[in-house]
Amino acid sequence: MGSQPAAVHDRAAANLDFIRQTMERAGSFTAVPGWGGAAMGASALVAAYLAAQQTDPAQWLRVWLLELVVAVVLASLTMTVKARRARIPLWGGPARRFALAFVPPVLAGGVLTWALASNGNYELLPSVWLLLYGSGIAAGGVSSVKVIPIMGALFFVLGVLAFFLSGNLMLAAGFGGLHLVFGGIIAWRYGG
Repeated sequence: MGSQPAAVHDRAAANLDFIRQTMERAGSFTAVPGWGGAAMGASALVAAYLAAQQTDPAQWLRVWLLELVVAVVLASLTMTVKARRARIPLWGGPARRFALAFVPPVLAGGVLTWALASNGNYELLPSVWLLLYGSGIAAGGVSSVKVIPIMGALFFVLGVLAFFLSGNLMLAAGFGGLHLVFGGIIAWRYGG
């Protein structure tokens, strides 16, 4: 009979823990892939190096567009794996809010890339990409873990700096460096 109250207490504690975890997951998008972000950062550093070797701006753009494809594949795969492992819906409430805030600036970046490249304004692309990606990350980050909006703000700062400094270097610092650093933080603090 002495063990019965302890069993009730243990069950109650387990139920409260389950409720707390469920509420945290319902409130924020936690499938942001830390290791995937770090892998995206590493591939962006390779892209920055390869892009810097190009003498033709159109070839420079091709390198970065190929990097975009690599980054999307890495993000998609690692986000799916993390969501499945954590048993959270990939397209549930917080994820949907993240996507609704993130996608419009990224699509605007695609439209502006086409418009600027069509007119030979390649030098503006790094600023546009960093500013819009940073805006999307900061906006989407409202529905995610606390470090995501900070990362978005830092991308935005690099976008402003890219108007005055080497655009390719700022792309390396943002898509390479920030993804590596914040990917590591996310993996360490928020589970992979």
